Parts: sequence; structure tokens; C-alpha cells
Amino acid sequence: MSGSQSNLILPMKSANLNPKGVDGGKRVVKILDRCLEIHQMPGNLDNVSTVQQRIASLAQRSPEFAFTSLAHYMTLEWLESAYHATRKDGAAGIDDMTGKQYAENLEENLRALHERLKSGTYKAPPVRRKHIPKGTSGETRPIGIPTFEDKIVQRAVVMLLEPIYEHDFYGVSYGFRPGRSAHQALAVVWEAMMEVKGGWVLEVDLRKFFDTLDHKQLQEFVSRRVHDGVLRRLIGKWLNAGVMEAGNVSYSDEGTPQGGVISPLLANIYLHYVLDDWFEQTVKPLMRGKCRLIRFADDFVIIFEKKHDADRVIAVISKRFEKYGLTVHPEKTKLIDFRAPYHPERRWEEQSNNAVKSGKRPETFDLLGFTHYWSKTLRGKWAVKRKTMKSRLARSIQRIDQWCRKNMHKPVQMQWKTLCAKVRGHYAYYGITGNMQSLGSFVLQVKRRWKQWLNRRNSERDMTWEKFNLLLKCYPLPAPKIVHSIFKRNCHEQISCSNNKIQ
Repeated sequence: MSGSQSNLILPMKSANLNPKGVDGGKRVVKILDRCLEIHQMPGNLDNVSTVQQRIASLAQRSPEFAFTSLAHYMTLEWLESAYHATRKDGAAGIDDMTGKQYAENLEENLRALHERLKSGTYKAPPVRRKHIPKGTSGETRPIGIPTFEDKIVQRAVVMLLEPIYEHDFYGVSYGFRPGRSAHQALAVVWEAMMEVKGGWVLEVDLRKFFDTLDHKQLQEFVSRRVHDGVLRRLIGKWLNAGVMEAGNVSYSDEGTPQGGVISPLLANIYLHYVLDDWFEQTVKPLMRGKCRLIRFADDFVIIFEKKHDADRVIAVISKRFEKYGLTVHPEKTKLIDFRAPYHPERRWEEQSNNAVKSGKRPETFDLLGFTHYWSKTLRGKWAVKRKTMKSRLARSIQRIDQWCRKNMHKPVQMQWKTLCAKVRGHYAYYGITGNMQSLGSFVLQVKRRWKQWLNRRNSERDMTWEKFNLLLKCYPLPAPKIVHSIFKRNCHEQISCSNNKIQ
């Protein structure tokens, strides 16, 4: 066995070479044989997915090992695949180069990039910071925009690391992972709450998570699975690249800019060790009742069957995050009594407080753009329902209003086509079972804003509702539509159980 072949993967501790006597030794031999299969693949890497599958298979078979040789897979062909997987219509970075401009001389650009990566001279440029509205209150969220070439390199590294971590991550996380979505997370939340009749919901808000993520801790977490020096240096370059704003570059020893291709994966790695693994392996076995963690990036809730369990977690969760440089927002983090109106404990409490007539409703909470609340179905049974958050609905309408104002002098047909696309996009996310009323409110407000700005196209102000309704017959906006049906019967078909790792 040559040196390059034997160095593909190494145990983190020498004791792991034979953890269980003779059988353990045989297992290591099988693992190293598998490494040879990967290393002896053709150099052109025509089938990137095949390489990823083999890396994933090895990661699944040997969770205690750290990969030491992965960067050699980033060939010219691998970079080309990364280029095709990178969005071409995104905003340009500090070099003002767009995806279209980069493609004009694609082969030469990729060859030059590959040479810099091979020689170790590649430098990660600072990201351009842009502020986008966070809501209707005037607050903004900082977004980092890397250069297009840097996005390609980040995508190439993600293509290498993702197969490894997809077999390490728990099923409780749904953000920015292949084959997973916010609607799947919402489905699991619905299932978990119906299972415990609402229960107690711990809503946790991490203050400026992406801005306060500790670089040293993150590199330590990455090293548990990846010992490849080239990849770790690249990650270090991105973490220390700096942020350009108003022509000035600033540097920090914490945080990773939102907007980078690599940032969601790094965030998931960080929270996997800080939160997911801690909860599943340490906290959950100590609970008296059922409990479930559901996380989408840095947004998460924990659903408890018993208040006693929730109180125990509240007492320690802030200290847990502080240990790793993160801060729990004291005002936005709260425990919500979400027990169903028919819950036997709730009814007993109401009777003991002489509130039999009260009809006191459970509290509500927000997650992933939806407000969760209890309401009766058409059959008269209580169920958890979801509606668009008021702030999200107001923000969507505000954006429509701004667009109509900016484009009010464009041809009506052009306006209609764009508004139809925007309305369908709204339905694509918010069109879930039980949210028809909010969808109807949205499209009604779109019609009002459209009419308002069409009426201001001239000084006569002659766009009456009668004329506008005639126009809508020629240019109708899409009717409200339910796109996602979230019910318990679908959860088991689409989503892995949250207390198991992905198989």
C-alpha cells in the first residue's frame, strides 16, 4: 500500500485502531479497503455523484474517523461541476463580476482557479455587505455577498463535506440540507404537538448567531471529522476574509457572513455539536415525558410533554450556549403553554381556578413565517393550525406596493405577468393547509395596491373599481391555492424520525 493511499483516512486516536480486539482489527481492514476503492477511481471524476456516494458510505461506516485526504478530488472537472451548481443570477461581489461575465471565458478562468488552489496561493476576497429589510419596523439584516469565483470554490468544498456530515447530522435539523425543507420541519412540529396534545413549547432565539459564531470553536468542530489541511485552510481563509462596507474592510475573529455558499453548512456543523448532539445524547434520556427538538438553521423550538422537563432545560440552555460564545435573547426566548383546550390538565387547572366558563385559549408562537395556534376544524375537533405571521404578510404586501410604484408606467400586460409570478411565489411557500384566509387577504391587498398605482398613472385618476374589475377579467391574478398539505399521515412518508440519525 502506497503512502498516498494509506493517508486517505486515519483514526483520530490510536486506541481506535482495534477497539474490540480481533473483530475491531478486521473492521479497520475493511474500512481501509474501502478507502482504496475511492482512491483508485479515475482522475477525471466524470460522475461526481458516485464519488460523493462513496465518501458518504465511508463516513457512515466509520463515524469515529477523520478524513485526511479530500482536496485532491477538487480537479478541474470537479470545479466545473461546482460552477454548474452555482447560481448565475446572484448579486456580484467586490470585483463586480457576474456569472454571465465569468462564463465568457469559463475554461481559462477555471484553469487559473485550479492552479491557484493546487499551489495554495488562492486568496479569499472580502465579502460585500448588503443590508436587507428584516421586517416592517425598519430593521435590516446584514448579508455577505462573495465574489462569483469564491462561490464556485465554496460550492466545491461543500460538495466534498456534505456527504460526510449528512451521515453525522441528526434528523432534527432541516435547514439548508439536501432533500429537506422548511415545510418538512413544519410537518414535524405539527406531528409532535398533536402527539402530546400541544404540550409546552420552548421558543429560543439566538442573538446574532451568524455574527457571533466563534472561529476557533468552529475549526475545532470541523477537525473532528476533517483533518485535510487544504480544506481547513480554505475554511480559515473564508472566516478571516473580512467584510467590505462603504469601501472599508473590517475583520473579526467571530462570525460567518450570511449569504456565503459555505455558511449554512458551517452553521449546521456548529449547532450540531453545540445543540443537536447535546440534546439527543445528554438531555433527552433524562426527560420524564416525550420531547422533541426541531431546528431550521438557527431557528428552533423544543416541544415538551411535561412542564417539569421544560423547566429543567430552560435552567441550563443559556449556559450551554454561553459556553460556545452564543447568547440567548432573554426577551424573545420564552416557554409557551400550548396545551390543547381539551387537555385534561388544562381543564383541571381552569376548574380549580373557578374558570370553567373562561374558554381560555392556549398561547400562540411563531416559527418559519407561520403563527401556530389551536382552532376547531370543520368537523368540530380541535387541531393545530397555521397562518401567515402578521409581520411576514405586511412585509410581502409592502414589497408588492414598492414594486407597483416603481413600475406603474410599464405596460399593463408586463405588470400582470410579474405580479402573477410574485403571487404564485407567495402561494408556493405560504400555501399550507388552514392558511386560505391569509392567502385571500394577500391577493386582495395585491389587487388594491395594483389599482392604486394604476390610478396614479395620469392626473385624471379614472381607475375606478368598476374599470379595474373589468381589467381583472382580462388579466386575472392567480386564486389562492393550497400547495402543501401538512398532516400526520404524510410525516412518516417524507421525514426521518427526529430521534435517529439519517440512515
